[in-house]
Amino acid sequence: MTVESTAARKPRRSAGGKAGTTGSKRSTTGTKSTTRTATGKARGTETELVQLLTPEGERVKNAEFDPYVAGITDDELRGLYRDMVLTRRFDAEATALQRQGELGLWASLLGQEAAQIGSGRATREDDYVFPTYREHGVAWCRGVDPTNLLGMFRGVNNGGWDPNSNNFHLYTIVIGSQALHATGYAMGVAKDGADSAVIAYFGDGASSQGDVAEAFTFSAVYNAPVVFFCQNNQWAISEPTEKQTRVPLYQRAQGYGFPGVRVDGNDVLACLAVTKWALERARRGEGPTLVEAFTYRMGAHTTSDDPSRYRGDDERAAWEAKDPIARLRTYIESQTDTNEGFFAELEEESEALGRRVREVVRAMPDPDRFAIFENAYADGHALVDEERAQFAAYQASFADVEEGNQR
Repeated sequence: MTVESTAARKPRRSAGGKAGTTGSKRSTTGTKSTTRTATGKARGTETELVQLLTPEGERVKNAEFDPYVAGITDDELRGLYRDMVLTRRFDAEATALQRQGELGLWASLLGQEAAQIGSGRATREDDYVFPTYREHGVAWCRGVDPTNLLGMFRGVNNGGWDPNSNNFHLYTIVIGSQALHATGYAMGVAKDGADSAVIAYFGDGASSQGDVAEAFTFSAVYNAPVVFFCQNNQWAISEPTEKQTRVPLYQRAQGYGFPGVRVDGNDVLACLAVTKWALERARRGEGPTLVEAFTYRMGAHTTSDDPSRYRGDDERAAWEAKDPIARLRTYIESQTDTNEGFFAELEEESEALGRRVREVVRAMPDPDRFAIFENAYADGHALVDEERAQFAAYQASFADVEEGNQR
């Protein structure tokens, strides 16, 4: 398959003055196969999947994307492994804290570690990231303290970090809106003449939102230096991907006039390479790219969801065999001189992270339950006063029950 940009527009010049090219052809190389569900049922669409590391941990040659990871060292491989392990440990601890009543909600990234760590480590310090509410691994790569992610989910703040300190925007709850924010920011970057890039994360469900379609249109027409990174985890809550699109998601980019690539989202090396390629392309002034990371959400959509109601255990089991952390460990053990001491020390570091997260969350204040009624109207409102009184009575009913139990 050849992807060709057909949009007629003036190339953006980078800060160095070199004009990028548009309208150039590129061939998306990789493993060519019919896209299938985890249970093996064919979707019937011919696709190309960029993969550098198989589920068995074997390296796959790829002429186009190998150069982007050719110089990777053993220490850097171990670093990617460490990133994924610690991100998964943090995510598991946050899930447990929600179950214990310490958080109101949590959106797990279990199974998507490679997509997030690979793409996150591809960014430069001066790039700007627009996440959804699930990019805990990308936040880790951008240097955001993981405990800062939890205040919003506990209800004590609207986000726990300064976006400009790490060029990592606050989590976005509204589905798909960050794609427009990223596009506008990228258009500003282009006007400033900077050679940095912008990356926007969203899921397969968000790809059906009008905001994403509008972002694609504006980014293409204005040749914005933005990478759209779609983590296709197969399920938009309970809606499967085949209910979202008639074609593979990455092919949608062709209709807007820019390239789309599907990458194995459980392959951290492939995600790193493809995202590097897309970001460099943006920095050269060649416009937007859509990267579809084909992965799987191993857990629930959020802790309020029950995935057993809409998908079977056999599907999850099939994807567990493609675990991103296990495949990289296999590769590291077979291709580097890494000893068991590294893995033992990482396990200790992982447990220490879990303890720190628990301590920080339990030291946070309880959320102000009545804050929701403040600032709705500048001068107050009778209906809000009525709702506040009803809520106060509801809260007091729990105190009455506890007092009765003590008696």
